[in-house]
Amino acid sequence: MSRTHARSAVITAAALAALAAAGSASAHVEVEADDARALSQNVTLSFAAESESASAGITKLQVILPKGLAPGDVTYKKGPKGWTFTAGDDGYTVAGPAVPAGEDAEYAVTVRQLPDAKSLAFKTLQSYSDGRIDRWIELKKSADGHGHGSSAPVLTLKSAAPGAEAVSPSPSAEPTAPAPTTPAPASSAAAETAPAATADDKSDDEGGTSAALPITLAIVVIALAGGAWWWFKRRSNTTSA
Repeated sequence: MSRTHARSAVITAAALAALAAAGSASAHVEVEADDARALSQNVTLSFAAESESASAGITKLQVILPKGLAPGDVTYKKGPKGWTFTAGDDGYTVAGPAVPAGEDAEYAVTVRQLPDAKSLAFKTLQSYSDGRIDRWIELKKSADGHGHGSSAPVLTLKSAAPGAEAVSPSPSAEPTAPAPTTPAPASSAAAETAPAATADDKSDDEGGTSAALPITLAIVVIALAGGAWWWFKRRSNTTSA
């Protein structure tokens, strides 16, 4: 009987271990949408990260966005108490105080517009208060069509509604306005314009001098001629007397 009980205990332990392993393998991050259709706008995505630890709580979920979604297209809607949303270069992070050990971490974001695609994979890194990190990033499927134990959460999309169009890209930061040009001081402006004015004045002076020179010479010649005529006349009158 003791041997039978021992064998039963071994079988029970093995079964419990198998169940635990199965539970661990099935744990994952899930994503759902209120309108899972390509090109839908203002869509709420709800995520649920299942806990795999009975002793540590989830503290952070770091998400890499799929192609067609930019961090600027995503806004935080709700999450665990005290958690905050931070946009990154290729995705976003929601983090805060650890949720109670063994409990799932659930949060929601709003997406400006879903891309025109058949499915979207949200690779996720799930961190715990004890430093553990679960990597839900695998995209490949096994031969039977089921995902691996570390599969990324995938959202399957329906075809876009008739007439749906892609909206313009998210507005980027406004370009910085160029610094206003400081006007040059009046003295500098005067100094810059002075040479041109001086050149004009010099040019006018030279033109005036060139025109006045012949007139001056003519006056001098007439004066000299008149003086000579007066001198010769006076001398002639003196001689006759």
